[in-house]
Amino acid sequence: MTSEAPVKIERALLSVSDKSGLANLGRGLAARGIEVMSTGGSAKALRDVGIPVTEVADYTGFPEIMDGRVKTLHPKIHGGLLGRRDLEGHRQAMTEHGIGRIDLLAVNLYPFRETLASGADRATCIENIDIGGPAMIRAAAKNHGGVVVLTDPADYEPVMEEIRANDGSVSAATCRRLAAKAYACTAAYDAAIAAWMSEQEEAALPTNLTLAAERVQTLRYGENPHQQAAFYRYGTARPGVATAEQLQGKELSYNNLNDTDAAFEAVSEFEKPAVVIVKHANPCGVAEGTTSAEVYRRALACDPISAYGGIVALNRPLDAETASLIVQVFAEVVIAPEIEPAAQEVLAGKKNLRLLRTGSLPDPAARGLALKSLAGGLLLQDRDHGRIAPADLKVVTKRTPSDTELADLLFAFRVAKHVKSNAIVYAKGGRTIGIGAGQMSRVDSSRIAALKAREAGGEEATKGSVVASDAFFPFADGLQAAIDAGATAVIQPGGSMRDEEVIAAADAAGLAMVFTGMRHFRH
Repeated sequence: MTSEAPVKIERALLSVSDKSGLANLGRGLAARGIEVMSTGGSAKALRDVGIPVTEVADYTGFPEIMDGRVKTLHPKIHGGLLGRRDLEGHRQAMTEHGIGRIDLLAVNLYPFRETLASGADRATCIENIDIGGPAMIRAAAKNHGGVVVLTDPADYEPVMEEIRANDGSVSAATCRRLAAKAYACTAAYDAAIAAWMSEQEEAALPTNLTLAAERVQTLRYGENPHQQAAFYRYGTARPGVATAEQLQGKELSYNNLNDTDAAFEAVSEFEKPAVVIVKHANPCGVAEGTTSAEVYRRALACDPISAYGGIVALNRPLDAETASLIVQVFAEVVIAPEIEPAAQEVLAGKKNLRLLRTGSLPDPAARGLALKSLAGGLLLQDRDHGRIAPADLKVVTKRTPSDTELADLLFAFRVAKHVKSNAIVYAKGGRTIGIGAGQMSRVDSSRIAALKAREAGGEEATKGSVVASDAFFPFADGLQAAIDAGATAVIQPGGSMRDEEVIAAADAAGLAMVFTGMRHFRH
């Protein structure tokens, strides 16, 4: 129906799972003399507050059956929603079969995603797949030239205000907007079901990719001021920036969100108290140790210049001592699983600092999906959940790493997993001392990491350190940069055609080197 005429509301059907705002909507409609029809729990909720209601079963002459699975799937309902008011043939069919117009539909769907998130069993999840609701929504949205469709309680009062202001009518523009929102609602709902069913069948890479994402924030701009941007949440509730509670500070920007996610995912890698400081999606300082205050100092020491304006992530509750250190250097965001009240008081003076509480940590070994957009397409892969344990390492040099070196090697390799490729990480004593990220040449990353270490810690900073590489050294020159810096041990995936050449260079320098058999490219 292409008419731009407003829709006159004379009969409404209200059938909602979420009862928010239902009573006010029903009361407003009834006050206008609009007939209200409803089903089951919605009808009871309306009657309980004194609103006259016609039961759908009474209107159709057919009872609700099969535990409510069949109640609105009836020609008198769908005919009332789909019948075009501008076509004589449709009007005649409606008259012939006793089908009355339904001018306004308010439906929200069974809580499938909430049921899934609660950990309910398969049978319960199946029962929370709505059938009649989506069918009615789609019908009403298709016929939006003659029907107002409401899927969000936030729209109830604005529509009622329009009805009051326009003698019981709703504009065509409003109907179009609500129809678009309705189809987005059913599309997201079906996508969530399809994704769950694919996971149940272990189809991690389905033939048709469906995503159910909810816009939770329209951002001021994207990576740059000329780019529009918004933040969407989808999938299960993995603890992190997408589910965090913001306790103070300015609105998070596109770059804040991206960098904060990188920082919190990185800090979750460590079992001991740890701090990760991120700048432009790369760690610029990482440390683990005994207390958060101690490890923050050590993480900051890696690259205090880059840390300015960075993101600070902790894997322990933020305490007042650590907070008092953080406020001494400008930070954009602080994120932690918990924020102690005393720490929040310390940070309260920095009103623009974004403070996020997640409640828990993500599991770095948990499987999940990672998406990347291309022109006209998407790349989909597993999240990099790979982790290396001591038993996974293969010593390939004459010298075996000491226990101290081994601990630092594993630490450095976990950090390298979160550094843009080509990634080189120098570490010593459970902290990074130099990080080289995102270079086209691995040897350049190695040199930059050593240079950053010397700038922050002096000429001897890299002496006795260990080095992690996210991928193999294709030539011995990358390793030679580490040798020249005074490193004593190296961890890398191995697998190069020139592994023997690289191993020989390590042996000649007296280095210990281990292969992981796993690389961590991050683009």
